[in-house]
Amino acid sequence: MCFVVNPVAGKNRAKSLIPYIEEKMKKTDIKYKIIETTRPKEAIEITKNVLEDGFDIIVAVGGDGTINEVMIGIVEMGKGILGIVPGGTGNDLARTLNIPENIKDALDLIINRKVKSIDLGYADGKPFLNVASIGFDAEIVKNTEKIKRYVKSKFAYTVGLLVTLISYKCKKIKVKLDDREINDEILLIAVGNGKYYGGGMAICPDAVEDDGLSEICFIKKIPKLKLLLLFPSIFKGKHGEFKKYVQFYKSKEVKVNMCNPISLNIDGEIFDVDDEIIFTIERRSIEVIAQ
Repeated sequence: MCFVVNPVAGKNRAKSLIPYIEEKMKKTDIKYKIIETTRPKEAIEITKNVLEDGFDIIVAVGGDGTINEVMIGIVEMGKGILGIVPGGTGNDLARTLNIPENIKDALDLIINRKVKSIDLGYADGKPFLNVASIGFDAEIVKNTEKIKRYVKSKFAYTVGLLVTLISYKCKKIKVKLDDREINDEILLIAVGNGKYYGGGMAICPDAVEDDGLSEICFIKKIPKLKLLLLFPSIFKGKHGEFKKYVQFYKSKEVKVNMCNPISLNIDGEIFDVDDEIIFTIERRSIEVIAQ
């Protein structure tokens, strides 16, 4: 068992968990190793290397970005089981999988090795376990990262939200699902294998991580004042009550065509896409230790 720790995740929370992991693991007869990352994307390389060395369970200690990197390493190697110790700020995938935030309970779950197979999503060819999205929320992430250069606090997200609210223009898109086609102006599209993103927003409240389908949340063009009312409702998964502007679908494949370039958000990482994005789902194709 190898613990891959992102020491800066959760404002250094993940690093602070290392003594608890060592204390717990020393009481078992399980062979283990703890490796701290030193740069972005390194968790992918570490995962692949330790799988080559014979470790079978790779535990991501950090946030959703760290989990995503360990998952990529497992997918690229075609073997391995993903474990999760929530150590980030949002911990959205852990929330979907009912993995406890308490370090003792999270480690007990891992040591007991209760494994389940869950679906794996792909967005523009890039794998994801939780939620991928395009539009307004991706622009918020993009703007917040710029603002963080000058504002080093949670206030950066609020400023990013306000900047995006003022500047963002809804996109004209054509969407093809398994059994229907949609042409509209959208604020955002979220494709969920998991329910939560953005630190607890239940954007896809009825997503099931092992049913072979994505839940797709469409938020159409909406007056900005009403958007300010809608936004808080997402934390409770109640945004479907804004029926004029919010729609949900289930589908195995989602093909999105745009007239203009758009930003794609995968677990907080932003990619620029020119004209087409295809989202797909592979049923129960990765093993995870979960409730």
